[in-house]
This record gives sequence, C-alpha cells and structure tokens, in this order.
Amino acid sequence: MMGPATMIIWIMVAIVALLILLWFFPITLWFQALISGVKISLLQLVLMRWRKVPPGTIVMAMITGTKAGLHLDANQLEAHYLAKGNVPNVVNALISADKANISLNFNMAAAIDLAGRDVFEAVQMSVNPKVINTPPVTAVAKDGIQLITKARVTVRANIKQLVGGAGEETVLARVGEGIISSVGAADSHKKVLEHPDSISKVVLGKGLDAGTAFEILSIDIADIDIGRNIGAMLQIDQANADKNIAQARAEEKRAMAVALEQEMKAKAQEARAKVIEAEAQIPMAIAEAFQKGHIGVMDYYRLKNIQADTDMRENISK
Repeated sequence: MMGPATMIIWIMVAIVALLILLWFFPITLWFQALISGVKISLLQLVLMRWRKVPPGTIVMAMITGTKAGLHLDANQLEAHYLAKGNVPNVVNALISADKANISLNFNMAAAIDLAGRDVFEAVQMSVNPKVINTPPVTAVAKDGIQLITKARVTVRANIKQLVGGAGEETVLARVGEGIISSVGAADSHKKVLEHPDSISKVVLGKGLDAGTAFEILSIDIADIDIGRNIGAMLQIDQANADKNIAQARAEEKRAMAVALEQEMKAKAQEARAKVIEAEAQIPMAIAEAFQKGHIGVMDYYRLKNIQADTDMRENISK
C-alpha cells in the first residue's frame, strides 16, 4: 500500500497533468463555444495553441459575432491576429456597421485595421459625424482689409476611402485654402461680414473631400475678426521706398555738384597760379628789355603810370 506522502505526490502529479491537458486541450472553451452556437472543433483550438494564437480571443470574438447575427470564419480571425491585427476591434466594428446598415465586410474591416486606422471609431464616426475646428485662417479682401476666420467642419467617415484616403490635416488645409480664395475674391470685407454664409457655400461647392477618408457634410463660419489694413500698410511701405529712392538720387546729384565745384575751384587755383607766375616774370622781362635796349627810361615810366592807373581803377571798383 502507498503511504500518505506518496499519495499526495501522485495527486499533485495528476493535477499538473490535468492542467497541462486542459491547456493543450481547452475543453472548457470548446464547450463554451458549443453551447453558444459557434461551430469550432477541439482540434482547431489545439492547433491555435501551437500557432501561438490565443484560442480565447478567437472564440470570444466568434461568440460575440454569432450572438449579433454575424457569420465569422475562425481561419480569417486567426489570420488577422497573426497579421498583428486587432480582432476584437474588427468584430465590434462589424457589429456596429451591421446594426447601422452600413456596408462593411470582414476583408474591408481587416484592411482598415491593418492600415493603422481605428475601424471601430470610423464606424462610429459614420453614424455620429465629427466636428473639426479649423485654426484661424487669415485672408485679405480686395479692399486691403485683413480678415481672420474660424470655421467648424462637420465630417463623416467614408468607409470606402479609409484605406489610402487623406486624414483630417488634409481636410483642414483644403478648407483653409478655400476660405482664403473666397475672401480674396470679395470686393469688400464688409460684404464678407454681412454674408459669411457665402464663404461656406463657395468652399462646400469645391468638393474638398475628394480623395480623403471623410465626407464633408457642412462648413459653418464660427467667427470673423477684422485684422490689419494691409492695403494701407503696402501704400505706406511703397511711399517710404519712393522717398528713400528720391533721397538717394538727390544725394547723388548733390555729390556730383560738390565734385564739380571742387573741380572748378582747382582749375581756378591753377589759372591763378599761372597768372602769378606770369606776373613774376614781368620785372625780369623789363630788365632784359633795358639791357637789350628795346625800351628807354621814358617808356619804363610810362608803363609805371599805366600800372598805377590800373591799380587805382581796381581799388575804386572794389
């Protein structure tokens, strides 16, 4: 007979063996699926273990989908899990789409999930549209007045465009571009302030949601503030530029006049120096004329009288 210690050891071995057996053969999970109306074999659950796929995730997803009236395939769910997809999120999205009469099959939902988008949130946004607030958009009307506009864009997820479609940033950028072009086409900022809905109609009619993952339902102008008078500022800047150009040209002409004056003074000084030099040679010429006998004493005194008379006339004129 076995002793108490041996009996305890065998009981523990049996418990461990039973736990290992239940881990490899999730009978409880298989029975839960069976009574929930999910057709899946025990062998499939065992093979999921070997493929490192948690059977509980797949079975619970199938039970949830079956109770909601969906027909899910275990192999598709397992493949999506192996592709790093979010199986419960995809199943919840399929259930929400089915209840909201939105056309969405498993392949499309799996593709959206693998593309990095939250497919369940996208389905919810298709049912409950989302409001996106644009940042302040600055535009200038034709009269030169700056307007700062804020808008609210109501969008709904476009399930068919979620894979490869542009996101919210693209929608906001296109709406901002449309507001700028609409305000810029207005003859006066007063018209824009009087009829802000005209901006919404023009922008909405441009089909800005093309190629995006959203469908724009409405664009509402939330606020318009008057900014600076850009036209007046441009005119002031132009006047300052013209003034600077005129001042530069006047300074250039003044510099040329000063240079010409300096040149004339230099020429006058040069001529005066030549006159002084010539006058200094007169006594030498008179002395030479005396030596050669070309003039006499009377001629010399007559010349002196003429010089004295000339000096007197110059003094009187001064």
